[in-house]
Amino acid sequence: MELPRVPTNAILQQANLPKRSIMDRTGFGTSGRPISLLANHFNVSIGCPDEIFYQYSVSIRSEDSTVVDNKGIGRKIAEKLCQTYASEFAGKRFAYDGEKCLYTVGPLPRNKLELTVILDESIAKQRPSESGKRSKHSVRSKTFIVEISYAAKIPLKSVHHALQGAEAEKLQDSLRVLDIILRQKAANKGCLLVRQSFFHDDTRTFSDVGGGVTAVKGFYSSFRPTHGGLSLNMDVSSTMILKPGPVVDFLLANQNLKDRRNIDWEKAKRMLKNLRVKARHNNREFKVIGLSEKPCNQQFFSLKVKNGGDARDDGETLEITVFDYFVKHRGLELTFSSYMPCLDVGKPKRPNYLPLELCSLVSLQRYKKALSGMQRASLVEQSRQKPPERIRVVTDAVRNYNYDDDPLLVSCGISIEKQLTQVDGRVLDAPKLKVGNGEDFFPRNGRWNFNNKKLFNPCQIDCWSLVNFSARCDTSHLSRELINCGRNKGIHMERPYTIIEEDPQCSRASPFIRVERMFEQIMAKLPGPPEFLLCVLPERRNSAIYGPWKKKCLTNLGIVTQCTCPSKINDQYLTNLLLKINSKLGGTNSLLALEHSRSLPLISDNPTLIIGMDVSHGSPGQSDVPSIAAVVGSCSWPLISRYRAAVRTQSPKVEMIESLYKPLANGEDDGIMRELLLDFYQTSNKRKPSQIIIFRDGVSESQFSQVLNIELDQIVKAYQHLGEVDVPKFTVIVAQKRHHTQLFQASAPENVPPGTVVDTKVVHPRNYDFYMCAQAGMMGTSRPAHYHVLLNEIGFSPDELQNLLHSLSYVYQRSTTAISIVAPICYAHLAAQQIGQFLKFEDSSETSSGQKSMSITGGVPVPQLPRLHSSVSGSMFFC
Repeated sequence: MELPRVPTNAILQQANLPKRSIMDRTGFGTSGRPISLLANHFNVSIGCPDEIFYQYSVSIRSEDSTVVDNKGIGRKIAEKLCQTYASEFAGKRFAYDGEKCLYTVGPLPRNKLELTVILDESIAKQRPSESGKRSKHSVRSKTFIVEISYAAKIPLKSVHHALQGAEAEKLQDSLRVLDIILRQKAANKGCLLVRQSFFHDDTRTFSDVGGGVTAVKGFYSSFRPTHGGLSLNMDVSSTMILKPGPVVDFLLANQNLKDRRNIDWEKAKRMLKNLRVKARHNNREFKVIGLSEKPCNQQFFSLKVKNGGDARDDGETLEITVFDYFVKHRGLELTFSSYMPCLDVGKPKRPNYLPLELCSLVSLQRYKKALSGMQRASLVEQSRQKPPERIRVVTDAVRNYNYDDDPLLVSCGISIEKQLTQVDGRVLDAPKLKVGNGEDFFPRNGRWNFNNKKLFNPCQIDCWSLVNFSARCDTSHLSRELINCGRNKGIHMERPYTIIEEDPQCSRASPFIRVERMFEQIMAKLPGPPEFLLCVLPERRNSAIYGPWKKKCLTNLGIVTQCTCPSKINDQYLTNLLLKINSKLGGTNSLLALEHSRSLPLISDNPTLIIGMDVSHGSPGQSDVPSIAAVVGSCSWPLISRYRAAVRTQSPKVEMIESLYKPLANGEDDGIMRELLLDFYQTSNKRKPSQIIIFRDGVSESQFSQVLNIELDQIVKAYQHLGEVDVPKFTVIVAQKRHHTQLFQASAPENVPPGTVVDTKVVHPRNYDFYMCAQAGMMGTSRPAHYHVLLNEIGFSPDELQNLLHSLSYVYQRSTTAISIVAPICYAHLAAQQIGQFLKFEDSSETSSGQKSMSITGGVPVPQLPRLHSSVSGSMFFC
C-alpha cells in the first residue's frame, strides 16, 4: 500500500476532531448458565444523605515559619488540635488527610482559624554528666502555628444521585472524604498507610522474601458506588518493607552474606540512607544520614567532661573514639563494632555517631525498589490464599474494625453490613477450537493439550542451528527430543545444521562481547542466515545475555530466535517450546472454530482490525529510564489469532502513548499506527479496516477520557494521513487487572469456573463495565479482569461483546489454557517487555545510533529504539 499525498479535506478533518465522552451502559448480558456468587463488597446504607461535608484548607508551620509537610507530624498536630480546641471546633470531630485538607460534617463556627499547638518531644540531654552517662530524658516542646480556612462544600447527596445513575459533580470528592475517614482510623492505630491500604505492625502478617525484604499483609478498603448501591470494597493487600531488627542482620540479608567482615559498606551506605533506626541504649529513634568515614574504634569526637561538682567549671575536652565512649563511659558491651563504620544520625554539619551493634531498623519502613525474580516468586508463593481463607480474612476484618463506630460515619448515618454481597453471575461456554487435520474440540475447565493432536498450521524448519551459552545443557539430547516432539505435533524439523558451544574462555566476558563472539562462530560455520536459532541461556531468569542476543537477532540480522534454559526436558516442556517457535515462524497452533468458519458476529463480515496497547515503565526508583509503548495489531483478517507489534520509546513514566501518529518534517508519518494499518492492508487481501477494536491496558479511571481524546485522536489522524476520508467505527475497551474486586462461588470452596461473567450489582451504576474470569484458577484465588467499554460505535450487544472477549482469551498462541485477559493485551505486554531488554542490557559502547527523539509532552529527549529488521518485523517475535 503506497503512502499517498494527504488531501486537503483530510487535513482539515484532522484539525478539529470532536471531543468524545465515556458511554453509558446499554444493557446486560444474558448468555451462559447462571451461577450464584459472592463478592468482597459490603453493602453500605446512608441514613442521613442530606448531610454536607465542609472542606477546610490546612497550613502548618513551625515558629521559624518553616512549612511542615510531614504526614506523621501533621497527624499528631491534628490529634492535639482535637484535644485542645474542642470549643473552636464546636465539639465536632474531623477527618484529616495528613496534608492540606480537613473535613467536618456541617460547618465550623468560624470560616478561618489560627491556632497554636505545642507538641512535647521526649529527648535525651546531649551533654554527658561527669560519669559519662547521659542524664534522664527531659521534655522539649515545639510550637506550631495551624491555619484552617474554609474551602468548599461537598454534599453527601452526590453519592445518592450517582447511585441513581445521574452524573454527580462532587461524587469523587464525597467518596474521597469517606475514604479519608477510613484511613484516619487506621492511622490512629499506628498502621502504615499506602494509598488506600493499611498495614499493622504485627509479625504474624510478616513473610520474609529474601534480600532483607519482608512482605507484610494488610487490607485495602474503599467506598465504591455500584449498580447495587454504595459498597465498601475490602480486600487483602500486601506491601514490601525492610526487615525490622538489628541493622547488621539486615545488611547481611540484603547483601546475601554470612560473614559481617564481607559487608560492602558503599552499598550499605546507599541502602541505609534516610532509614529510621532505634538505639538500644536509650530507646530513641533516629534518621540515618550516612556512615562514618572511619571504623568505630578509629572515629574520634570531642567529649566535654566536668571536673568535680563545680557547675561553673566548663571542664576539659577529651578526644575519644566512639567505641571507647560507649564501652568506657556508657558501660555497654560491644562485641563486633570496632572494625565497622558507625551510623551517622546527626545533621550534615553536626555528626552524631552510633555503633551499628546498638541499632535496629524500625518496623514498617517501605521498600520501594523493584523485586528480584526470586523475591517475586517467594512473594507469590506466600501470598496465595484459597477462596475460603480469603473470605474469612476479609469478613473478619470488616467485623473487627468496627467502622460503624466512627463518629463521623455515625453522624452521617452510615452503616456497613458484615456479610459479603451476593451476586448473580453467568458462566459462558468455552469456544470450540480447531487444531490440525480439521479436528474440533472443546477445552475443558479452560484448558486443553496437544496430546495425540497436530498443530493447526505447523511450519517447516529446514535450516536452523542451536547455540549454547550454558555449560550444563546436553544440547544433542535437547535437539533430538525437540525434533521428535515436533514431528508428533506436525512440525517438520531437519537436524540442526550445527550445534555451537560457547568457548569457555568467553564466559567471563561482558554479555555484549559474548554475543558478538557467538555470532562470529555462527557466520563462520553456517552457509548463510538460518531460518531459526535456538539459544540456550546460562540462567533461567534475568539472564544478561538475553537483551544483547535478542537485539542482535531481531534488529541487525532479522533472524527468528527462541531462548530457553531447560531444567527438565519432557514432552510438556518441549510442546510449550514448539508452540512459541511455530508462532514466531508464521505457523498457527489453534484457531477458534468461529474464526475459521468466518462466523464471528460483526467481525467476519466487515474488515476489522483488533489492537492491544500497553506501556511498560522502568522499575520503581528509575525515573530516567524511558517508558516502552507497544501496540499489537491483528493480521490476515478475518483471522483474529495472528498479530504483529510496533514498539517505541517515550518519556519516562508517561502513560499516554505518544507515537501512535508521528508526522515528520517531510510530511510522512513515522507513527505506530501507520505500520499496523499498512500491514493489515497487505495481509488482508488489500482490504482497509472499516472497524477497529482497541484494547487498552494499564490506565486508571481518571485517564479514560485521555484514551478517548488523545490516543484515539492520534489513531484517527494516522488513518486520515493515509488518504482516507471515511473514518472507521471504533470500539474502545480498557482492561484492568489491578483492582480489588474478588468473586467467590456461593456454594463451593473452589475458584469460580472459567468463563464467569458479572455485569450487575458490583459494577458501576452508570458506566458500561463488567468483570470476567476467563482462566481456570489452579492456585490461590482467581482475580477477574475488569473491562470498561468506553466507546462502542461498532454496536456489539452485551452478549456479543462478552463472548468476543471470552474467545480472545483462548487465542493466546503460546499457551494451552485460557488466559486471564484478552490475548492482544498480553501480546502488547510481551512486546514491550522484550524490546525493553534492548535498553536494559545496552552495552555502554553501543547507544541506539546516538539518536534521540523528542517527547511530545515534556520535550524531554529519549533514546530511540533500533527498528526491527524487515525479515522479522511482521512476525510474532514476541510470542
